[in-house]
Amino acid sequence: MPFLATKIERSRFRTAPRRGIASLVPGLALAGLLLLPACSSRPANSQGFKMQVPAVPITAAQAAVKSVPVEVTAIGNVEAYSTVNVKSQVDGQLERVHFRQGEDVSKGETLFTIDARPFQTALSQAEANLARDQALQKNANAQVDRYGKLYEAGIISKDQYDQFMTTAESYDATVRADQAAVERAKLDLGYCTIGAPVDGRTGSLLVYAGNLVKANADTPMVVINQVQPIYVTFSVPESYLPEIKQYQARGVLRVEANPPNDPRGPEAGVLTFIDNQVDATTGTIKLKATFTNPQKRLWPGQFVNVVLNLAVQSQAVVVPSQAVQTGQKGQYLYVVKPDRTVEYRVVSVGNTVAGETVIAKGVQAGETVVTDGQLRLEPGAKVQIKSSTASPEGSSS
Repeated sequence: MPFLATKIERSRFRTAPRRGIASLVPGLALAGLLLLPACSSRPANSQGFKMQVPAVPITAAQAAVKSVPVEVTAIGNVEAYSTVNVKSQVDGQLERVHFRQGEDVSKGETLFTIDARPFQTALSQAEANLARDQALQKNANAQVDRYGKLYEAGIISKDQYDQFMTTAESYDATVRADQAAVERAKLDLGYCTIGAPVDGRTGSLLVYAGNLVKANADTPMVVINQVQPIYVTFSVPESYLPEIKQYQARGVLRVEANPPNDPRGPEAGVLTFIDNQVDATTGTIKLKATFTNPQKRLWPGQFVNVVLNLAVQSQAVVVPSQAVQTGQKGQYLYVVKPDRTVEYRVVSVGNTVAGETVIAKGVQAGETVVTDGQLRLEPGAKVQIKSSTASPEGSSS
């Protein structure tokens, strides 16, 4: 019995703690339910659960309406209006050079002098031959007159008279040949003085005084480029050709050529030449404009930025060019709505002139467009306009 009592006491000791834990479970569950409303009522933004996205800072401008020139831009190359290779037309020794290489010369100005003494001698000889044959011609004609009367009187035969006639005609031909020889000698003597055939700029001197020159040698003595007026040649895609021909039929088309790094602005000229065929290799058409070049800013061989003015597009909607972006769907921009959120707009664009792009479709005048900060935007994003660029009409949004 004592052993049994001891066993019963141990079993009581083991089961007592289990009852205590089981009695605590309903209390813990109730406490948890009481805490749930307290957790749900905690402010979301104070603990970072639902943070509000800050407005994106941007720069904006207003779309405006204005008249915009319809232009075609290209890279052009300046060409001399005419290029003359100056050569000698006679053989001889170069006696003197009358200009400094690289300077401007006027038409008719003396450039070179060739030793004229041999040609002066040849002229004197030709004139002497002419004088001699003219004297013989005079005598032969006198004999024709004299023997013509005798022939009419029947004193001499017709054969004798014909002989005198032949002699006289022979001297007539000789005199004409002598006169031609005199003119040729005068030309050769005149060729000893070489003048500038055009107004222009001389290049490097290729023959110096003292050297012998040959008539029509392969190498010129100097090259003269006429730079007033001057040409600018440029090419545009063949797709522009119908439009260019259409506007040219209405009047003279104005062309501007702007030398790089020249702060004085472009030179003004007119379109004077359209090539008679399209380059099949490049798909372009060659054009040429003429410039008066009063200040000689355009120089042969120089590359210039060319603008061909076709017409003026009135009532065009324009925005700053930096507002237009390029994406997978084409060109687009962001428009700021009155509630300071942005809207994604796909646009059709036209020409770009002086930092302004014509919007053919997608934006209306007066709407505000984003000009800077587009990379951080998405449709519906809240924005804050930090600064406004000047609109194309000169006002700020």
